[in-house]
This record gives sequence, structure tokens and C-alpha cells, in this order.
Amino acid sequence: MTSDFIYPEAQSIAGVDEVGRGPLAGPVVTAAVILDPKNPIIGLADSKTLSKKKRMALYEEITHKALAWSLGRAESKEIDEINIFHATLLAMQRAVNALGIKTDHVLIDGHICPILSMPSSSIVKGDSKVPEISAASILAKVTRDREMEALDKVFPGYGFAQHKGYPTAFHLEKLALLGPTEQHRRSFRPVRRALLSLTG
Repeated sequence: MTSDFIYPEAQSIAGVDEVGRGPLAGPVVTAAVILDPKNPIIGLADSKTLSKKKRMALYEEITHKALAWSLGRAESKEIDEINIFHATLLAMQRAVNALGIKTDHVLIDGHICPILSMPSSSIVKGDSKVPEISAASILAKVTRDREMEALDKVFPGYGFAQHKGYPTAFHLEKLALLGPTEQHRRSFRPVRRALLSLTG
């Protein structure tokens, strides 16, 4: 897996990916990564295909070996204000803008690129094709999973540590019983439905 054949003229390539578009609660988290070709990382892959143990090991390796990496995010309230699509693009912009070194080209997982100050390209299933994007997907997932596990302690009973905010049957059951927290996305239909049932 290499991005060299895609943009051989680029001296520095950043990969960007997001985690958290589908959950009913919590932020959408993005990461941007510029890998060091002199310090290769073995085993990079789409974060969803890796075990938690492997993700954690790769997270440590990426944060130590990458030339640069950064995180971006959009909170639940921002998602409600501008919708999840635009919030994801905003979080990607924030991640790229936070990189400490110049990049010549940005590769984005998916169909759409955010507006950036440098050239960019979207790559469908890029997290399984491009190592920079794979690395970004791992950083974003580990970061968001840790946040949702911490949120589970603030709002016990919802099961955030297990489902990470996704609309599982357990989450929907607890949402209907306990009502939304301040971290729930009120623009999402199941959360609106729970609010309506509580307010009558």
C-alpha cells in the first residue's frame, strides 16, 4: 500500500480521515498525518478492520514516527448548527490547518474535499488504499473512542464506552428512557424523537 504512484510530484502528502459521522452523540473527530518515508510503519490499514490492541499499538507508532500529525473536531452543537456533512468538512479543515509543517497535497478519504489552501483529492475507501489516510483513520478512531469511554463516566447508563454513541438497540432504549444528554446531537432523528416523547 503506497501513495507514491498517485501523486509522485508531491514531496509531502498528508492523509485525512474522520470518525464519528454516524453516532447520535459526541463529536466528529478527524486526523491529518504526514508519514516519514524514512521511518515506515508496517501494518497500516483501515482502522475499522483492526483489533483494538493493534489500533493502540499503531497509534503509538504513528504519533512517534510521523513527520507531523494533528487532530480536528466538531462538537455536537456545531453538528446541530451546520449539519454533520459540513461539520465533518470543518473538522477536516481544522486538522489540516493544525499540521505543523507544509504539505504539498492532501488526500481525503471519501467523495468530497474541504476547502483548503493547498491541492487536495478525495479517494473512495482511501483508508484501505493510502497509508497516510490509514494512519489518520487510526488516530481519529483511537482518539474518539477514548473520549466516548470518558463520556461514559460522566453520563453512566447510556453505554457510551461500548457503542461509542452509535444507534445500537441498547443506546436507543436508554435514550428513550433517560432522555438526551448535552452531548447528544439533537438534529438527529432518534434524538429528536426521544425529546418529543419526553416533552409530550
